[in-house]
Amino acid sequence: MFGFPWPRIFRAIIVIGQVQLKNINPPEPVQASFNEVNQAQQEKERLINEARREYNKVIPLAEGEKDQRIREADGYRLKRINEAEGDAARFTALLAEYVKAPEVTKRRIYIETLQEVLPGIGSKIIVDGSTASILPLLNLDRQQGGQP
Repeated sequence: MFGFPWPRIFRAIIVIGQVQLKNINPPEPVQASFNEVNQAQQEKERLINEARREYNKVIPLAEGEKDQRIREADGYRLKRINEAEGDAARFTALLAEYVKAPEVTKRRIYIETLQEVLPGIGSKIIVDGSTASILPLLNLDRQQGGQP
């Protein structure tokens, strides 16, 4: 008509969005192989799902235990630091008192130590340097004859 190449300008473009194959039956000689491939794919998916389920069960539990142990370790660290700082402060205070009055401080430390140690001892025997024998003390702590 006008000398234009109309068939070349108006080419059609077809885009295929989806292909569905329904009721496909492979030929009889490859049917067994086709079924094995399908079973293998299903087994693969099953194993992947089992692994994911196990992962989701074990990993969060392990992470929770990890966080708990970290918190416990951090608490233990703070406890030990506080105890050490308290012991150092106590020693510094004791040193200051010792510098002021050494004999009184020594005696006080001795008495405090006895107060800590003696309650844990079952029977007590007092030995006096001026006596020739050992005198057992009457244990007044235990009840005798049902009387307090």
